[in-house]
Amino acid sequence: MGNLKKRWGITSNYQFAIIFIVFAINGSLSARISGFAMNYFGINNENTHWIPYYIILILLVLPLYPFLLMLFGYLFGQSKFFFPFSKKMLRSMGLGFFFQ
Repeated sequence: MGNLKKRWGITSNYQFAIIFIVFAINGSLSARISGFAMNYFGINNENTHWIPYYIILILLVLPLYPFLLMLFGYLFGQSKFFFPFSKKMLRSMGLGFFFQ
């Protein structure tokens, strides 16, 4: 745990716990929102083969995840950690034009 705190540049166990809570909330919520969006457009397991279903789900979750990460990082007071993390993630996905 000490190596991870040093690598991430955080100082307290409280900050460490908040970061993990934000990651947990963000992962669950981005998958849930993507599932709701797919149901809204009529894409579900009953009427879609599993391969395109999961491809569409992944394509919805991936761009949504970093934006929600910045939002929840800000709400939990850890924007100093999450903004650079999310920017790096978006650049690696080819969506870095949002921050130019």
